[in-house]
Amino acid sequence: MKTALITGATSGIGKATAELLAKQGFRLIICGRRTEVLQQLKTELSSHTEVFSLSFDQRYFSEVETAFNALPKDWKNIDILINNAGNAHGLDSLLDGNIGDWDAMMDGNVKGILYVSKMIIPGMKERNAGHIINISSVAAKQTYANGVVYCASKKAVDVISEGMRLELTEFGIKVTNIQPGAVETDFSTVRFKGDEKRAKTVYQGYEALQSIDIANAISYCINTPKHVAISDLTIYPSAQSEPRTIHRR
Repeated sequence: MKTALITGATSGIGKATAELLAKQGFRLIICGRRTEVLQQLKTELSSHTEVFSLSFDQRYFSEVETAFNALPKDWKNIDILINNAGNAHGLDSLLDGNIGDWDAMMDGNVKGILYVSKMIIPGMKERNAGHIINISSVAAKQTYANGVVYCASKKAVDVISEGMRLELTEFGIKVTNIQPGAVETDFSTVRFKGDEKRAKTVYQGYEALQSIDIANAISYCINTPKHVAISDLTIYPSAQSEPRTIHRR
């Protein structure tokens, strides 16, 4: 039975992926910052599979290192890493941008992936096997005004994925970079500082992607035969033609 670790597992794409993989029989390590929510999810998923939870903030390497070093020996062999945790804060010009928002995005979206991966890759290399899924965004494909820092952070995910592939393929480790378009999660609520009314307008007038759509894509990628590696996958809702253009009814 393979073990999959999912960051940002308490909501959105991460939660949908955890639920799907649990039903498929993967052992799960679910990670997030909200301990109570993690425990509730662990209880729900335990009816399908073995589940271990880790609570840490991936923006801080000391927390990441402490959490992973505390893993029991029988949970340390991680076959699949899904770097899903990330964030978007604010929709402001560079001139008006909030430094705290910039730090949150660069630390969470870029450093966080590096920190978590640094703890897991050595084991994969020793076993000459593994699969890393990085969740980027179509924002990496086309920069848009007032979202420059977020776009930059997701472009960095693309570059990290490419670098991982160059360094790890010889060790039998697959690397997949997934770029979702508009997915209806709490993404916009976080970006707009809890303004749910404004967040809802992002998804009005068309059928956005749902978390399960991305979870299904992740499942497809990790269940391909050993000789098949999906390197990059861009997923739009059918109403979205490019990162900045959505055709609303």
